[in-house]
Amino acid sequence: MTGEPAPPLARTTLDRAAHRRTDPGWLAEAWEQARVLVLDSTDDGRALVRGVAAPPELVLVGSGELPEVPRSVPMFLGVESDGVPVFAVDAPLPELAGTRRVNLREVGHLLTDRDAGIFTTALALLNWHVRHGYSSSTGQPTEVDEAGWSRVDPGGDRIWPRTDPAMIVLVHDGVDGPDGRCLLGNNATWPSTPGRRRYSCLAGYVEPGESAEAAVLREVSEEVGVAVEEIGYAGSQSWPFPGSLMLGFLARADADAPIQVDPAEIAHARWFTRREIGAALADQPVRVDGGDLLVLPPPSSIALFLVHRWLDGHC
Repeated sequence: MTGEPAPPLARTTLDRAAHRRTDPGWLAEAWEQARVLVLDSTDDGRALVRGVAAPPELVLVGSGELPEVPRSVPMFLGVESDGVPVFAVDAPLPELAGTRRVNLREVGHLLTDRDAGIFTTALALLNWHVRHGYSSSTGQPTEVDEAGWSRVDPGGDRIWPRTDPAMIVLVHDGVDGPDGRCLLGNNATWPSTPGRRRYSCLAGYVEPGESAEAAVLREVSEEVGVAVEEIGYAGSQSWPFPGSLMLGFLARADADAPIQVDPAEIAHARWFTRREIGAALADQPVRVDGGDLLVLPPPSSIALFLVHRWLDGHC
C-alpha cells in the first residue's frame, strides 16, 4: 500500500487464504471458531453495525450464535491478522441490542479498512450466488462449492464469481485553481427529487474486445459528445450492486466544446468550477438548472473519490 488515499470500498485487511477454499477438513475446523457476518439477501444485503458515530462497527457473531438456519452454506472470506477465520452467511439478521441494519452504500465510507473489506467481499459473493443458481452452459441447477467461491452443476460444470468491469471518469479542463472546471452529468434513469439534482462522473460498462481507456473515450463521446485526452488511471473499487468493478479515471477535455447529451443516458450535463464543487462539499447551497440544489455523488462511491482527487489537484 502507498500513502495515497484509496477508494472507500477498495480498503481491506483480510488475508483471503484462497488455498483453504478446497480443504474441507480445515474449513470444518475453521467454522467452529469463526467470526461470521450475517447478510440478509431479502433486505438489500443488509448487515448489522453498532454505533452511530464514525466508524460504526460491523457486527460479527460466533458460528454457534446464529439464531436461524442460514439460507446459504457458509462462504469463507479469509483469515484475520489474529488468525481467526471469517465467514459470511445469508440469513435473517439477528435481533441484538444496540445494533442497526445498514446497507453497504450507507456506511461503506465510514467503516474501518477491516470492516469495509469484509462487508464488500461478502456482499459481492452473496449477490453473485443469488443470481447464479443455474449453469449458463448447461441450464442445470448449481450448488455452492469451494467454500462459496464457485458453483457446480450435477455434471461437474463449474462457474466462478463474475465481476463486470466498468469505467468511470472525472472529465476536467486541465486548469489549476478555483476556476478550473469538471464535467458532470445527471443520469436520465436516476429518480428525481423536487428542488435537488444529483450530478456525478460519467460511467459505463467496458464492452467485449475493448480496453478500459477505449471505453472512456467511447462513453464520454456517446453520453455528452465531448472528446477527451490525457486519460489517467486513478484507482478502482468493487461495486457489488450487483457485481461490478469500477475502474476510475481522470481525463482532460476542452471546456469550450459543445455538450451534446444522449437523452436516453444523460438528462443534464454541465461544467462546474472547483469553487462550486468545494462549496457543495462544504454543505453550502449551489444552485443549478433553474434553482435546483446541486447534489454530489454518495460518499461510498468511487465517483466522489474522483471528484476529491480533481479538487485537490491530482489530475
